[in-house]
Amino acid sequence: MSSRTINRFAAAALAVALPGLAAAQAPADSTLTLQGDREGTVFRSLTVEGENRIQIAFDRPELTVDLDPASAPGLAWGGSRDILDRTVPDLVNPFLVTSAHAPSPYTPRPWLAAYAAGPVATFTTDLTGVQDWKLLVVDSRGTEVVDFSGKGSPPRQIPWNGRDRQGKLAAPGLTYSFVLESWDKAGNKRRFTGDGFALPAYRTESEGGPCFLASGQQWQESAREAGGRPGAMLPGALALEAASRINLHCGAATPVEIRATGRTFAAAENLGTGVAETLASLLPGGRTRIVVTTAVEEGAPPTGTLMVSTRGK
Repeated sequence: MSSRTINRFAAAALAVALPGLAAAQAPADSTLTLQGDREGTVFRSLTVEGENRIQIAFDRPELTVDLDPASAPGLAWGGSRDILDRTVPDLVNPFLVTSAHAPSPYTPRPWLAAYAAGPVATFTTDLTGVQDWKLLVVDSRGTEVVDFSGKGSPPRQIPWNGRDRQGKLAAPGLTYSFVLESWDKAGNKRRFTGDGFALPAYRTESEGGPCFLASGQQWQESAREAGGRPGAMLPGALALEAASRINLHCGAATPVEIRATGRTFAAAENLGTGVAETLASLLPGGRTRIVVTTAVEEGAPPTGTLMVSTRGK
C-alpha cells in the first residue's frame, strides 16, 4: 500500500472522530458559546465582536486628587509688582555694549585746563621796615572787593582766591586794581597803586560740587576757537571742561544751575539760555536737569557774566 493511500485513510478517520470529541468536551448549555445571531458576545469583562475584535473592560476606582495649589511647595504667590520685579531690566550692560562701539558725549576730559584753579591773582610786594600794611582790591566801579592787612613787613606774595569780603565769588569780565598802603614806626604813610587786571575764567570746589565762573565774552571766544560762528554756542573748551568735571563729581540726577548776569534782562536771559543749550548735549539728563536764573546789574560787564554750579552732590 502506498503512502498516499495511508494518508487518505488517516484524514478520513480524524474527520469522523473530531465532532464527537468536541461534543464530549463542551456541554450544550455552556456560557462560553459565541452567539452567531448577535453583533458581539459578552463574557463578563471580555467582549468578543465578530471574529477579530476583542474588548476587555476593567472596573477602575474613582481618582480623587486632594491638592491645594495655594499650599503646593515651590509656588510663590504675589501681586503684579512681584511679577515685574522678577525680571528687573538691565540698565548697565546695554550702555557698556553701546559705548564699546560708539563714542559717548559724556566722556571725561581731565586734560582740559581752560579754567584757572587756585588763586585768581597773586600780588607781589617788596617792602621792608614798615610797621603796618594794607592791600585793597577794587573793581572798575570803584567798589572795594577785598582787603589784606598785617603787622610788620608784608609777605613777598599775597594770593587772592577770588572771594570778596562777604565770601562771594568775584565776577570775571570786570577790570580790577589794587592799592598798597604802608606805615612806618613814625606814622609816615606810603601808597602804591597797581595796574588794572582782569580775572580769568576760573573754578572752585565746594561741598555742593564744582563751580565755574566766566564772562560772556570768554565763553563766546571759547566757542569761536572751537570753530563756531559768532553767537553760536558750540561746545568750546570752557563748556567741555565744565561738563566733564560735573559728570565726574555728580550723579545724573544732580541739578545744574546757570546764573547769568547782564545789564538788561534780555541780555542775561540770552546768555543763560545759550549756555544751557550748549551744556544740555554734554550732561546726562539733558535740559531737564538745568536751571537758569538771571540777574540784572547796572555795572555788569557788557557781555555779562555767568556762573555754572551744582546744587549738592
